[in-house]
Amino acid sequence: MASFAIEGGHPIEGTVSVSGNKNAAFPLIAASLLTDEAVVLENVPQIDDVGTMLEILAGLGVSISRQGSRLRLCAKGLHGHAPDARLFSRIRGGLNLMGPLLARRGAFKVGGAAGGDDIGRRRIDTHLLAFDHLGASFARPGGGPFELRAGGRLRGADILLDEASVTATQNAVMAASLASGTTVLRNTASEPHVQELCRLLAAMGCPIEGIGSNTLVVHGQERLHGAKVTVGPDYMEVGSFIGLGAITRGALRIANVEPGHLRMFELVFRQRLGVRMELEEDPQSGLTGYTLVVQDEQALRVRPDFGGAIPKIDDAPWPAFPPDVMSIAIVVASQAEGTVLIHEKMFESRLYFVDKLVAMGAQIIVCDPHRAVVTGPARLVGQEVSSPDIRAGMALILAALSAEGETRIGNSEQIDRGYQRVDEKLRAVGARIERVDG
Repeated sequence: MASFAIEGGHPIEGTVSVSGNKNAAFPLIAASLLTDEAVVLENVPQIDDVGTMLEILAGLGVSISRQGSRLRLCAKGLHGHAPDARLFSRIRGGLNLMGPLLARRGAFKVGGAAGGDDIGRRRIDTHLLAFDHLGASFARPGGGPFELRAGGRLRGADILLDEASVTATQNAVMAASLASGTTVLRNTASEPHVQELCRLLAAMGCPIEGIGSNTLVVHGQERLHGAKVTVGPDYMEVGSFIGLGAITRGALRIANVEPGHLRMFELVFRQRLGVRMELEEDPQSGLTGYTLVVQDEQALRVRPDFGGAIPKIDDAPWPAFPPDVMSIAIVVASQAEGTVLIHEKMFESRLYFVDKLVAMGAQIIVCDPHRAVVTGPARLVGQEVSSPDIRAGMALILAALSAEGETRIGNSEQIDRGYQRVDEKLRAVGARIERVDG
């Protein structure tokens, strides 16, 4: 098992560039199955989970050409509807294949559950609800392979999703893109990666109304064509780097940020925890032309609610604070003067990693699976810990870089699944971090 060896307490200063959005890459890659023409994706993150997704597609007959962050996918030779169960079990993003395969091949079948982070129950009932309305049937005879059948071309419908699930929205939109007639999807997720998928489908010839809202109108087509799009910057990575700059000495410049993604970060990091940062127009800043500067010599302080009440940081669907950045917010809160309640509403196992922060010296009381009280600032000391999931692993890296002494973070493969060459990026801005095999 690989690990990261980190020596904390050193200044972090310079420029770090944000990679393409991992959560956008999966549905965009999956959407290539909807056409027999080439789909070209630029700025695709070079991470382990994307590599696994591409292995699955190759096994289904998709032609793949990859040059750095550029992908060319052609599903003209698509010959199956059953992803490799072993690969499917390694990533959560494989669920994005359900809608496209059901629409294009009339079926989807897999002999195991999707993988991904162990952060609590992640239901797929909303996916099944949407597919049922579109005319598909679901079966799992004898507890065996999971199977969806269309029984002909899918039919447009007016569908109210029972929760604003990101992946269910993506699957429903992709399935509806090849359905007959118009599909109205209500209570949809509207995260940036959902918007990116809708824009790709529109470029492939499927008109979609309401992009960015919670109601999408999808005008199904008999056939879609190829297209070329660029994956936007990963705002989860932006949030991670904001946290890094906030709790370490030195000024950190975060290049290639999208201004429209920063509002909730400003509410939580700047207004609630006192992080000083400013946005600059920068023509050299990647695809967006904007750089976010997290200033040196931070004086982090929790801002109480009216009347001096203990404030709360909680997560919710877009445009609220994203659950994938909650682990980072906890580490930043541990270094801010004052007390704050963390309310992780979406996943019941997300907070389990805080015992590792407590072992490093953080003052955190876990109230229940969804709530924790953090009091700071706490003196952190290096320890030997292990990464339970992608986001908690990145949070532990931040804690280690601000701690005294050396920290060894095991199971670093989890972090590699979501962050592109994170050790190289961090060394470039002064971090003492090394990859250790075995």
